[in-house]
Amino acid sequence: MPKEAEITRVEYEGPRIALYTRKPKFLQQNSYIISDIVNNVKKRVVVRTEKTIRKPEEEAKSIIDNAVPSEADVKRMFFDHALGEVVIEALSPKILTGDKDFNIIDLTEKSGWKIRVRKTPSIPSSSIQNIYYALQSGAEDRQKFLRNIGEEIFRPRIIPKNDITIYSLGGFKQVGRSCILITTSESKILLDCGIHQGVKETWNAYPRLDWVDLDLNQLDAVIISHAHLDHTGFLPMLYKYGYKGPTYCSDPTLALMTLLQNDFVKVASKEGRNILYDLGDVREVIRHTITLPYGLVTDVSPDTKLVMNNAGHILGSATLHLHIGEGVHNIVYTGDFKYGRTLLLDSAVWNYPRVETLIMESTYGAKEDIMPSRIQVEENFVNTINNIIKEDGKVVIPVPAVGRSQEMMFVLDKYMREKKMVEAPIFIEGMISEATAIHIAYPEYLAKDLRMKILVDDENPFLSEYFTIIDHPNNREEALQQGPAIIMATSGMLEGGPVIDYFSKLASSEKNGIIFVSYQIPGTLGRRVLDGSKQVSILDDRGKIKIMDVNCGVSRIEGFSGHSDYNQLMRYVGKLRSKLKNVIINHGERRKIENMANMISRIYRIPTQQPSVQEAIKVH
Repeated sequence: MPKEAEITRVEYEGPRIALYTRKPKFLQQNSYIISDIVNNVKKRVVVRTEKTIRKPEEEAKSIIDNAVPSEADVKRMFFDHALGEVVIEALSPKILTGDKDFNIIDLTEKSGWKIRVRKTPSIPSSSIQNIYYALQSGAEDRQKFLRNIGEEIFRPRIIPKNDITIYSLGGFKQVGRSCILITTSESKILLDCGIHQGVKETWNAYPRLDWVDLDLNQLDAVIISHAHLDHTGFLPMLYKYGYKGPTYCSDPTLALMTLLQNDFVKVASKEGRNILYDLGDVREVIRHTITLPYGLVTDVSPDTKLVMNNAGHILGSATLHLHIGEGVHNIVYTGDFKYGRTLLLDSAVWNYPRVETLIMESTYGAKEDIMPSRIQVEENFVNTINNIIKEDGKVVIPVPAVGRSQEMMFVLDKYMREKKMVEAPIFIEGMISEATAIHIAYPEYLAKDLRMKILVDDENPFLSEYFTIIDHPNNREEALQQGPAIIMATSGMLEGGPVIDYFSKLASSEKNGIIFVSYQIPGTLGRRVLDGSKQVSILDDRGKIKIMDVNCGVSRIEGFSGHSDYNQLMRYVGKLRSKLKNVIINHGERRKIENMANMISRIYRIPTQQPSVQEAIKVH
């Protein structure tokens, strides 16, 4: 390093190497220096400001306030003392990133804090605020944690051989509790850690960590593909029972899984169900999470590198590419993925440089699981709603808070504006609104045209004059009063959440209708209703079991799913065929997994396996 850089120390910072400097401007203006270091050491390198040059928080805030143009409309600043960064949240971030009159390098020099700019949603996000609070309250501990993780990641390898085994702990020949343990001679890495919401028995509801006799202190990392509870709902339990290592995921995934895990705790508490963990355990997840952007090669253990890429399933969802050893073996885990563009997201990435083993979901793996065209899907959806509304009925749409909700909002607004849908009020439960705020906060993860609307045009494409947000249970009476209405509420499988309240009050009337637009896991109330049950049991407001009749119309609209259909799954494998030595099928009902495995083996001549839960597969 040149003396002019005034480097005071070099430390590990999780999977990165941090250079602390008294002259951040010098390194920012001579970025080739850092590029040369990265090329030499083959590791991620970040520049941090030395603590002695960081202005006190209030003084730094005043410096930034005076420097930032008022047109940027800054709403808040978050000072991350562990990293020496300040996040500026602005309604018009383009003014801070593209304006020649505003210089981030100069502002870093004046304030002593590294500057990051983020879009602030016009709808407040309590989940993002919860993340800020959790990180601020444990800054010193987080610094030590990051140093310790770096020591573990960058230690010399002990064992020269490369044995690689994949253990199926959940989500094989079933949908739910996705969890995979990958062990090498040096590492133990967990991919996803979910719950199965459709079953009550603990041995079927949670990952079988007991089967591998897993010592949590031996885990090098947990890597999360996306935020849905069947992939993240058990994660706080690891920290409750002593795990102190890192969790890796994308920025939006951290925000969304914080939202869903907090809601899971609150709903379980309200309904008197067994509470696995509390909000403090969720905060521990936040403090131990290291977020990564798409496409960045990151060391996560002494012999394993990770690259996350867009999976096209929900905001921030990622396929996980693990590069083990020096070119020894490459594993791609798709998680839930959509190999096709949607209104919200670009199609899943497929062009990995190398992949020998593919672990692929098969939610829609049966030959008949072929989705109709998008135009046909929307027509079916609109016609179904119109038929109910014309009869003065109410439409209940159970949706996951993340992904399908935002897609449905686009479609409802579009057809209502075009007068192709009978005009009726659209009520949206508050948790959906919170998830939507997170979408606006991370526009760089959305499809290109949406991203441009939010970042360049300063539009909020999720707002509509037709939407009424229900922000408190006491306000649900407006949606339930006389007259037609469209109601979107969570959860998407009728497993708790506000949708149960609407369902219990509306399902007995023949003029009303319930429309399912997302996958219904076997065993859930949603699946039982979809399969034709005319009488079901639910928990009432007092936590007592209530038997109720289902006389309303029940419809399923195929094609809005964030999963790949049969043709997309086969095309995806076809794209990777020349590189693959082995395919492992998971995340699907038994019949669909068996069909997908047989078809890949027969058509592409690739060895394909279909393990059950509690099986081990040696791949190298």
